[in-house]
Amino acid sequence: MEQYYKELLRFLGRKLGDANDAADVAQEAYARVLDRNAECVIAQPRAFLFRAALNLCSDLYRSRRGIQALSLDAEAEAVRCEAPLQEEQLYRRQQLTRLERALDELPSACRRAFLMRQVEGMSHDEIARKLDISTDMVNKHLTRALRHCRTRMRAWEHDAGV
Repeated sequence: MEQYYKELLRFLGRKLGDANDAADVAQEAYARVLDRNAECVIAQPRAFLFRAALNLCSDLYRSRRGIQALSLDAEAEAVRCEAPLQEEQLYRRQQLTRLERALDELPSACRRAFLMRQVEGMSHDEIARKLDISTDMVNKHLTRALRHCRTRMRAWEHDAGV
């Protein structure tokens, strides 16, 4: 599947018009494809990967439209009930604690690459230069981190009965 990465990145770059968004969507597409049940054989892996990426592009577009719509309705947000807000804040704090635990389980270089991308917003090329590794290795670190965090978060939520 790795042989399709550069082609997918170019495709997404043209589709999204932003290299960082393209890299994020490509990473997420790879993570989702790799998270699939290993017993399920994918007959056309390239087509499957590109379809997953296109679906993520749609999700990204919808989420950004949703964010804009939400900000237009900020006055309605101010009237929200306090109890659900407190529950949501507690849930988010729990999720953040779980994410920190999952990140602590990763190897140092993998965790650093993930944080550089997700927290600092660095590009794959910038991360590669900063860590003195190839962009392919950055991609592997990010894919591993995404997969690990997603797996651990799901397991902890399942254990908590969420």
